[in-house]
Amino acid sequence: MKKSFLSIICLLAAFSANHALAAGDAAAGESKVAMCSACHGSDGNSMVSSFPKLAGLGEKYMTAQLRHVKSGTRVIVEMTGMLDASSDQDLQDMAAYYDSQTRQISGAQEITLVGISNPDEALDYGENVYRGGNMKTGVASCTGCHSPAGNGNNPAGYPALGGQHADYIEKQLLAYRRGERAGGANAKIMQGVAANLSDKEIKAVANYISGLN
Repeated sequence: MKKSFLSIICLLAAFSANHALAAGDAAAGESKVAMCSACHGSDGNSMVSSFPKLAGLGEKYMTAQLRHVKSGTRVIVEMTGMLDASSDQDLQDMAAYYDSQTRQISGAQEITLVGISNPDEALDYGENVYRGGNMKTGVASCTGCHSPAGNGNNPAGYPALGGQHADYIEKQLLAYRRGERAGGANAKIMQGVAANLSDKEIKAVANYISGLN
């Protein structure tokens, strides 16, 4: 029942979202992301797994997150003070630039999980969580908000996760589960999803997502 309720929230949010995309200028944004390239790469494809890939992540989602970081609603230590001098148009332009870039796929790794020693079975386990959730514990599938291919839903502000670093996804799911990431309306949805995810499920689904495209 809880799984169905969370799925309905995602769908209602998508239908009620303002479908006019953020008014960012990708060309103008290119020169504004120079300070971001050390961590996220000049084209938004971070080479370090602790820093997220921003390429093709979704303009509406990125604009919202940049606003949260600037306002202090979302605290990212490495970004402290970086956006203080940026206008809201700057933030929209930066988001538009990164969203215009092509996301490179990290690729799933051969991992083992508690009770699963076969990497192929571990990957299948992650896929099952992503596509089917867990009815017994009330975990909704990821596809309703992030799409079967991991391309997200830009008008609704749901990020494209496919190809993202597994380490980063795992870290964020744990932060949602602990209630540490709470900025923005969509955080409530993710907190509800992550609340009943086990460590095993989080590791598995994060690895599966990293190879999704």
